[in-house]
Amino acid sequence: MAGNKVEICGVDTSALPTLSHERTRTLLERAHEGDDAARRELIQGNLRLVLSVIQRFHNRGENMDDLFQVGCIGLMKGLDNFDLSLNVRLSTYCVPMIIGEIRRYLRDNNAIRVSRSMRDTAYRALRTRDALAGESGREPGMAEIAKAMDVPEEDVVLALEAIQDPVSLFDPVYQSGGDTIYVMDQVQDKRVCEDDWVRSLSIDQALGKLQPREQSIIRQRYFQGRTQMEVAREIGISQAQVSRLEKSALQSMRRFI
Repeated sequence: MAGNKVEICGVDTSALPTLSHERTRTLLERAHEGDDAARRELIQGNLRLVLSVIQRFHNRGENMDDLFQVGCIGLMKGLDNFDLSLNVRLSTYCVPMIIGEIRRYLRDNNAIRVSRSMRDTAYRALRTRDALAGESGREPGMAEIAKAMDVPEEDVVLALEAIQDPVSLFDPVYQSGGDTIYVMDQVQDKRVCEDDWVRSLSIDQALGKLQPREQSIIRQRYFQGRTQMEVAREIGISQAQVSRLEKSALQSMRRFI
């Protein structure tokens, strides 16, 4: 467990029992017949499944006790709905149920709220995608999913994007030794390149070297788009003086840059 925690929700994880395949099947049959004691033993004997699943979510900043309890709900749903006639291991059936319950909990408790209708569209799209994949043996495209749902493709795309878990800029994407690459290291605004940023910084530093009146003239002329006549009226000097001061300020800035 994360943080070397042995006890979770008052349960000593090191003392959790395990059940044999034969015992599990016997308990399932009895539980499905309404035997509460068999159901309790079955739940207790499969709590290790919940522990193994919640370890996948330990870096999400969520309380592990809460995730364990939610995972137990998924486990109980899996046990109650498991079909003994299927040639499938109980763990194979229950793990997706546990994961699904935890993901629903995380989505519903997310700070980013998604409307009920959009969530319903997204879940319907996921079910449709799985159905189409099962029929064709390949992953369907968004256009196929939208057509099968009779919904505009844009609505399907937006709905599926809305239920995606948000990613922190500080989430690690690669780690080797002591060097870690975070999401923010791979994010780039293509509208602004590094050269533009350096140039802007140099201009700010050069402006700081000018006299206050020269700074005012340059800012009004090149940052506010005013004419020399407008600047002259603003600071109370002639246009010719503004022109001379502007040329002198620009020459000084070029030397600093």
